[in-house]
Amino acid sequence: MYSEFDREIGEMRVEQERQARIDAARRALKQEGREECECGATISAARRRVYPSATRCLECQEIAEKEAYLR
Repeated sequence: MYSEFDREIGEMRVEQERQARIDAARRALKQEGREECECGATISAARRRVYPSATRCLECQEIAEKEAYLR
């Protein structure tokens, strides 16, 4: 069995990992995206305003999300 100390250390590690993921997501949102999608289409100004780090046009993003969902 685990001791109380082990449990506390485990909880601290989980919290540190969670905070690291949050920090990484915030950094990704602050990164500047591109004006041109990977497919060559222009990423709309409205999409770039809402999601500044966008690298795909809306159509390509929808395809990528559907593919990820089906995995």
